[in-house]
Amino acid sequence: MIYFDNAATSFPKPKEVIDAVSECMTSYAANPGRSGHKMSLMMDRKIFEAREEITDFIGGDDPLKLIFTSNATEALNIAIRGSVHEESHVVTTSLEHNSVLRPLTHLKNDKNIKLDIVYGDKNSYLSANKIMEKVTKDTRAVVVTHISNLTGSVVDIEELGQRIKDLNPNILFIVDASQSIGLFDVDVKSMNIDLLCFPGHKSLLGPMGTGACYINTDIELDCYREGGTGSFSKQLTQPNVYPDKFEAGTLNGPGIVGLMEGVRYIKKVGRENIKKHELSLRKRFIEGIKDLDFVTVYGPIDEHYSNVLAMNINGVDSSLVSYRLSEEFDIATRPGIHCAPLCHETINTSDIGLVRFSFGYSNTEEEVDKAISAIKAIGESECKD
Repeated sequence: MIYFDNAATSFPKPKEVIDAVSECMTSYAANPGRSGHKMSLMMDRKIFEAREEITDFIGGDDPLKLIFTSNATEALNIAIRGSVHEESHVVTTSLEHNSVLRPLTHLKNDKNIKLDIVYGDKNSYLSANKIMEKVTKDTRAVVVTHISNLTGSVVDIEELGQRIKDLNPNILFIVDASQSIGLFDVDVKSMNIDLLCFPGHKSLLGPMGTGACYINTDIELDCYREGGTGSFSKQLTQPNVYPDKFEAGTLNGPGIVGLMEGVRYIKKVGRENIKKHELSLRKRFIEGIKDLDFVTVYGPIDEHYSNVLAMNINGVDSSLVSYRLSEEFDIATRPGIHCAPLCHETINTSDIGLVRFSFGYSNTEEEVDKAISAIKAIGESECKD
C-alpha cells in the first residue's frame, strides 16, 4: 500500500526502531524501577538513556523533567489540567485538536476559566500578531498547536513565545508539537516554551503508545493521577518529585526504547533533510491537482505549510474518496473531521469533512504521481455529469 497517513501515525518505522523494540521484548523487558534484578535495572537504564536523548533533541537541560506518557493527549492533559486553575484566563486557537479543546472546554465548564479562541483566516493561517491581540498581562496560559493536523498550517511559535514572555514572563506557553516535532525545529529554551507536549508515533518515528510532556518551568503542576511509582512506596501520597509525580503505573519500556531509536534515526538522517523531502512531495502533489476544476485544496499553499495537504473532490463525500483511494488504488489517506472541529469552521468544511494526505520520509515522487493519477480518475468518474 502507498501510505499517505503519516499525520495519524508514521509508517513504516525505521528498521532501527523495530530492531530495538524486538531486542528489548526478547532480552530485558522487565518492569523498570520495581525490582532489583539485572533485567529490571537494564530496562531502567534504557529509559533514562531515552530521557537524555529526547531532552537533548528538544533543547532541554533536565532529563528528569521529561515525563513519559502514552500519547500527546495525555501529555496535554498533564500540562493543561496541571497548570490552569479556577477562573484563569487562557488563550487558544481554532487550529487545535480536541486533545486541547476538550480539556479547556471542561475547565471552562467546571472551573469557570475565561477562554478566548483566536480563529485563523480562510486558509487556516494564524499569525503571532493575531494571537497576541487576546493575550493580556493577566493571562494564565497560551495553548497553541505548532502545526494544524488538518491543513498543515504552521504557527510561528518562536515569535509567539518571545512576545508572550516580553509581555509577562509568568504567562505559561503550552505548545502541542504533535505534527511538528521531528520535522520542524522545536527548542524549548530558544522558543520560550514552558510545557511541550508531543507523541512518539508520528514524525518521531517511534511506536504507538508513546509520548511526553517536557516541563521547562519551575511552577508546581497539579497531579490528577496517582499510583505506583516504585519509589517512596511507604507513603500514601504521590511523590512530589520529577518524573515520578506524573508517571504513575508501569511505563511502556519497549515503546520508549523504540522512541529513542526513532530520535537517533532522525539525528542520523538530519531533520532538515527529512523536512526538505516531505515538503517537496507536498509541493509536487499540489502542482499535480491544484488546477483540476473538480478539486478544492485547503490551507496554505505557498508558505506557512508542513507535510500535510487537505483536499476534496467537489460534491463527493470525503469518506467515499478515501475509500476509493484505498480499495481501487491501494492508497492510504484519512477522511472526515480529524478531531479538529473549529479548524473546519475556518475553512467551511464542517459538513463535508476533507481528505488528508500526509507525506513521510519513506514516500517517493513516484507514489505521489500515482496519487495524482488516482485523484484525476476518481474526480472524472464522480463528476462526469
